Amino acid sequence: MHGIIHLEDIRKNYYMGKQVIEVLKGVSLDILKNEYVALMGPSGSGKSTLMNILGCLDTPTGGTYVLNGKDVSRTTDNDLAEVRNKEIGFVFQQFNLLPRLTALENVALPLVYAGVPKKQRLERALHVLEMVSLADRAHHKPNEMSGGQNQRVAIARALVNDPAMILADEPTGNLDTKTSYEIMDIFGKIHSTGNTVVLVTHEEDIANHAHRVIRLRDGVIESDRRNEVSSIPQNTH
Repeated sequence: MHGIIHLEDIRKNYYMGKQVIEVLKGVSLDILKNEYVALMGPSGSGKSTLMNILGCLDTPTGGTYVLNGKDVSRTTDNDLAEVRNKEIGFVFQQFNLLPRLTALENVALPLVYAGVPKKQRLERALHVLEMVSLADRAHHKPNEMSGGQNQRVAIARALVNDPAMILADEPTGNLDTKTSYEIMDIFGKIHSTGNTVVLVTHEEDIANHAHRVIRLRDGVIESDRRNEVSSIPQNTH
C-alpha cells in the first residue's frame, strides 16, 4: 500500500508579541491510500491547525510533510495553491457555494481554474453530481436546495478534480441527524470507490463511520485506533 500522507515531527507555533504559543508539538503520522480516517479532539487540541497543514492551507513551523510523494512542508505559497487544486478536495461545514451559480456550475468551478475546456468540464461535473445522486438538481441554485443537497454539491465539487484525498471539516455540522447519516453514506461510497477520506469532527457517531480514529490532545496524538467497521450503525431510514 502506498502512503499518501507522511508527517514527521510536525510542529506549529504562533507568535503573539514575544510569547510563543505551541499548537502542534511534534505530530508524526502516516495515512495510506484509500484509508478512511477521522481526526478528533477537543477545542484547542490542534486538530484544526493539523487539518490546515494537511490541506496545504498553512505550513508547519518545523517537521516534514510529504503529500503524495511531494515534500510540501517547505513549499512556496504559489506551489501550495497548485498542490491544493490538484491533490485535495475540500468539503467544509458551510458548503462555500457561490449563490449565483447553479449546482453544475459550482461543481465545475475547480476545472475552470485547471484550464479544462467547457464541454469536458460540464460532462465531468454532471458525472460527479450523478455520483452523489443529484443530477436532477444540476440547474438549481443553492437557495433552491436543502442544506443536505448543498452539501452534496460541495462533495461533488471536491471530487471533480479527481484529487488524491478528500478533506472534510465538520461536514455534517450544519445538518440534522437524518441528513448527516445520508451525507456519511455518501462519504462511505466515495471511500469504497478508492478515494482517501480524512474527516475532522467532534461527534463520536460521525467518527464511527471512519475506519481509523486519530485523537489529538494538547498538540500531540493521544490515540490512534482502528474502528471495527461492522459496528457502524446502518441508517435504515
